[in-house]
This record gives sequence, structure tokens and C-alpha cells, in this order.
Amino acid sequence: MKNLRHSKLLSFAIIGVSALVLTGCGAQKHDSSAQKDKTVSVSAGSTINTMDSSLNTDMYGAQNLFNTMEGLYRFTGKKLEPGVAKSIAKPTDGGKKYTIALKHTKWSNGDPVTANDFVYAWRRIVDPKTGSQYSYIYSGIKNADAIVAGKKAPDTLGIKALGKYKLQITLEHPIPYFNTLVTGSQFLPINQKTVATLGDKYGLTSKGMIFNGPFKLENWKVGDTEWHEVKNNSYWNAKNVKLNQLKYYYIADPNTGLNLYDTKVLDRYQDLSGDSARQLSHNKDFKTTPQNSTSFLEMNEKTHPYFKNAKLRQALSLTINRNETSNNILGKTGLPAHQLTPSNMSKNPTTGTDFTNEPAIVADRKYTEYNPEKAKQIWLEGLKETGQKEINVTLTADNTDTTKKVAEYLQSNMEKDLPGFHMTISSVPFKTRMQRQANKSFDMITGSWMADYPDPTNFLDLFTTGNSNNDGSWSNKQYDALVKKAETTDANDPQARWQDMIQAQDILTKEQGVITTYQDNSAALTKPDVKGFTSTPTGMYDMGAVYKTNK
Repeated sequence: MKNLRHSKLLSFAIIGVSALVLTGCGAQKHDSSAQKDKTVSVSAGSTINTMDSSLNTDMYGAQNLFNTMEGLYRFTGKKLEPGVAKSIAKPTDGGKKYTIALKHTKWSNGDPVTANDFVYAWRRIVDPKTGSQYSYIYSGIKNADAIVAGKKAPDTLGIKALGKYKLQITLEHPIPYFNTLVTGSQFLPINQKTVATLGDKYGLTSKGMIFNGPFKLENWKVGDTEWHEVKNNSYWNAKNVKLNQLKYYYIADPNTGLNLYDTKVLDRYQDLSGDSARQLSHNKDFKTTPQNSTSFLEMNEKTHPYFKNAKLRQALSLTINRNETSNNILGKTGLPAHQLTPSNMSKNPTTGTDFTNEPAIVADRKYTEYNPEKAKQIWLEGLKETGQKEINVTLTADNTDTTKKVAEYLQSNMEKDLPGFHMTISSVPFKTRMQRQANKSFDMITGSWMADYPDPTNFLDLFTTGNSNNDGSWSNKQYDALVKKAETTDANDPQARWQDMIQAQDILTKEQGVITTYQDNSAALTKPDVKGFTSTPTGMYDMGAVYKTNK
């Protein structure tokens, strides 16, 4: 999932900020004391781009989908629990078949949530006509790859309804992480009648949409900087949802956010970073939470073939002092990332060793530890090998205060340490950066990824040849083969699969096919009377578990 934690848009009109403050404060004045105890107001670092689970690609959309929708399973904190499913299913047929009984649950309009709602949603996302950037995540489900490639019809996907409240899912090969995989927003049910009624407007406005999760989104459309979600009394577990309402405010400017928090408009001001995080780190309400999220740089090898030279990529990486980036620029809201796979996410199935602490992974830090002398040496070798005398590039980055500072730091170090290297920074809104990535219209670009499911393959798969998220077009056949083995041939052999993933990460780090910069820590201010903000392995919050205590 593309991560926006450090992608907060800064171009926010003064009138918009004023209106947000006034409407926020006005709403507080008219709330009764009892209602305020059941309402939590939260900042958001981006507006919602879509509520169509087939088309969403970022974490803010995913969070709001997670608030309002429910799939087969869901995380409550770190614990995997049944959602619409009656229980966590165990596979049969050598790990290739899941038969899942569903609870008798309802959509917010009272209609039943049925097995066909899942069948329709899953077929829709893999259908090339939908244009989902996430269709690849269905790889391994029977016929998914062929459907995405346009070689088979969507109705051949390995999912079918065995009656109104029973699903059968067939895989092409075992997927060890399948149960955690389907917690993602890409696997949510969709009501076919609603899509047919709304047509192209589906996901762009709350009007006409129905929900089956803890909350309902109301009076929202794309572009809104404030939105409300109210308790969904049709939700099967509504009795355990503590809040009546969630209020979200898009906060672009840190000073505005802090003012709204201090004046009690906000109960939680989140996604803090950089100077704001550093200045607020001693506040008693301040807390950081490690995330399974990695930020990185991609180089466009299609439009700039010289970036296919590994020495040039390695040299760029060696100019980055990741400890300095984390401590001084990010205000300790980031950890040094020496590899794409985040730390504290995956453990060796035999020894329990963290993936990032495996000897081969640790040894590869020589490719990411700050070493300006080595950087200069291999840079000059790379220039000679590619016939370049100098290299001029533009780095596309989000126009946030923190990202700008990270970009300026990279520019300063790279130009200082690499003879003949010149960088211009293009700071753009998040949507523009995403468009440039999708269109491959960039020289170098910043990016980040948050886990859709807590497994190294969710990160390693991104940079396989032809993956829709491999924006820089780096390619390595051995790497592709290892990732494929981990996902197919060795899927039922945990230790062999683990070694496949270590070897794949080893290649990616040595080649610097993508240059990692930092692992994200989310930082937030939360009022003492607000409880229950627990992050899941996918970086989402279970807002149905959030509550307020009586003072």
C-alpha cells in the first residue's frame, strides 16, 4: 500500500484553513457533553481519493475503507480475527482450497452481505476493464494472472459461492500468508447493485454507497477536507463499537494542526514528522509507533538507461547517511532502512530471528552505510562504463515540509560526493507525484510502501519485472525467480521459502534496484481520555475499538 505518512499536501488555501477551524469549532459548540464523549476527531494527512476498494492505492483510503467496510477477516491490534467469516478457515487440498462459512451480516441499508458480494468484488478487481493497480495482489488465486493478462474471463477466477453464505476459494498453489492477505482492502465485498446504480460515481461520493463495517461515511465527496463517519447500527458487532462518530480533518500545515489540537477541536493529531515531531517529542501526549513501511528512491531505467549500471545506483546509495536522516531530518519518526523489507515484521520460522537481522541481510549493509569515498570511486567507474561525463536529473518528491528537507539533504550529499552529478528538485502534490510514477514520467522519484500483509514478499514482489509498482523498471531474472519460488514452489516449505526471500533481498540490496532511505514510525499527539489506538501489522487502526474515558 502506497504510504502517505510523509506525503502531507501543503498547498492549502488560507480560506480553507479558516473554514476548517470555524466549522470544527462550531461543531464542538453544538455537541452535547454526552455526544462529545462518543465522538473522536482525528487529523488526516490527505483527503480521500476514492472509496472504491478496487481502485484505492493509498493508506488514507485504506484506513477509511477499514473504518466502514469489513472483509472475511480483520486485525484487532496484532490479532487476526473473523470478520464476515464465522471462523478462520484452514486450507485443504494441500493448502490450495479454502471453504469459508459466512456470518449472516447486513449492509447499512439492511440488505444481507452474501457470498456473491465477495465473488463480484474479487472478479471486478482482476478484470482488466476495471484498471486496478492492485490486481497483481490476486496472483496465486486460480486463473488470476491469466485474467489480469486478458487471457481468461473474470468469471473463471478461483472463487465461487456455495450458497448464500458460503464461499470456496481455489488457489493455483499454497499461499502461506493467505489469511492475512485477505484482510486487505482489495479483498472487501462490494454490493453489485450499488455499483450498477452509481456507475462511474461509485467511490467518489458517499451518496448512494452502503457499508458493512463499524461506521458509515456520510455527506462526503472527493476533494472534501472534512468528513464524518457515524456508527453503523447494522454492523454485526455494533454493540462493541464504542463511538457514535468519527470526525476527520485534513490538516496541511503543522501549526494549524497543533492549534486545533490545543483548542480541543482535535482529539488526535497524527502523522507528525520532522521539526514538528522533534519539537513535540517531550509532550506528554506524544507517542511514536513503528510501522511496517519503507521509503525509497526509484531511478527511471527506461528513460535514463545509464541507471541500469549498478555502480551508479550503488554510489547514490552510499552518499546517504541514514542515521542522520532519521535523527536530524525526520525527528526520530523514521528508522534507518538498509533493506526494503521492514524490521520487526517477519521472523525466521525455525530460529525466530528477525528477517533484517539474518547474517546475509546484515552483511549487505556495506551497500547502504554512508561511505562517500567508496561512492566517489564507483561513481567514476560507472560514468566511464556508461560513457557519461556528467548526469543531470530531476528528483520528483512530495511538496511536504519533511519530504522537501529529505530531498534537499539528498541533493546536497549527492552533489557534494559525486563528481558531475547535478540534481534539481521538483516538489509536487501527492496526486501529481503518483501520476508521474504511474506514467513513468520522472528521472528519480521518492516513494514508500506500507505492508498489505506482514510478509517480505509484499515488499519484494514490488520490484519484480513487470510489476505495476516497479516504476523505475529495474529488472533481474534471478531475483524474479527467487520471489516466484517463495510464492509458489517453496510455499509449503517454510525454511526453503525463507531462504528464497533472503536471497532475493540480498540481490535487491547489492544491486540497489531501489534505494531505501528510512522505515516509518508514525507519531501522534493523543488526548489522555482517548484510548484504543492500536496499529495493526498493515498500519491501520481499528477505529471500532477506540473509545473515550470519563474524566
